Amino acid sequence: MAKRQGTGRLAVRTPARSRPRVPRPGAEGRGERAYDAPMRFSIWPASARSWDDIYEITTHCEQTGWDGAYFADHFMPNGPGPEPLDGSTLECWTVIAALAASVPRLRLAPLVTSVTYRHPAVLANIAAAVDQVSGGRLTLGVGAGWQVNEHAAYGLALGTIRERMDRFEEAVQILHSMLREPRSTFSGQYFEVADAPNQPAPVQARLPLLIGGGGEKRTLRIAAKYTDHWNSWTTPEVLAHKVSVLHGHCADVGRDPGEIHVSTQALLFLSTDQAWLKEKRESAGDRASIIGTPAEVTDIIGRYREAGADEIIVPDFTMGSVERTKETADLFISEVAPAFR
Repeated sequence: MAKRQGTGRLAVRTPARSRPRVPRPGAEGRGERAYDAPMRFSIWPASARSWDDIYEITTHCEQTGWDGAYFADHFMPNGPGPEPLDGSTLECWTVIAALAASVPRLRLAPLVTSVTYRHPAVLANIAAAVDQVSGGRLTLGVGAGWQVNEHAAYGLALGTIRERMDRFEEAVQILHSMLREPRSTFSGQYFEVADAPNQPAPVQARLPLLIGGGGEKRTLRIAAKYTDHWNSWTTPEVLAHKVSVLHGHCADVGRDPGEIHVSTQALLFLSTDQAWLKEKRESAGDRASIIGTPAEVTDIIGRYREAGADEIIVPDFTMGSVERTKETADLFISEVAPAFR
């Protein structure tokens, strides 16, 4: 465990992630979440887009009532093997820092940063700086790493799944301490820090730490022990199962599961054009997708909420042009989101 020193940091701003949770009568007996609160809705611009397009989409969403923006932390397109692939891929933390300075109000987060190419002590300093720039709007999303070709091309050790998870748990412990305490000391197999400072501290007294991934034995247990936010790609049915596993780990480690914000994402195909929707339904692959009219999508989001989602993240990867993306975002935020706010 990271050694905590000192008395902690002065709270400068209340974290924006917290929202009052109002009990729903009888929810406990039905196995549902025992609270009901407004859902968050966030946009996820593709890293293949130009900076101008990312800025336009994110600014538009900020002005029309969305709650946050996420950005992937990768260096090239993914492929089936170790071969590097060409393709524009903007670097994540540069984009998030730019959004922090130029787009007000929205919460910002990487989805997610791999600890295989971001040393946790360096990452803690980066996160603190971006939180300062944003005025306290950052959520730090981290993962164990998975994309083979970028690790192979850049000479980065990926390792076996067990090695990745062991490394990841060490990194999370360091981040958990360095984002909250004046000094941190940790000695592990993969990482070591000695009385390490992180100054200036984040604006948020408890900068939310997000873990991404659905592994039930290790990832969800690490989330239960250390983090404020858990995320995974899911369908409503998969989310309900994963949340139940997360709650089981919370019980094992003595954690209140209500302290953990749950977000999920799926590809969105939203339209009033039935012929277009029919084509999308017929061509949908294995990746989690939300397909339908505003009424149908509202029903699907309701199933996500009942499964335990506090936030839905909408990737724009399949939305086409900037104008088409803005039209879809407007239809969602005006016709779907109000049912959950």
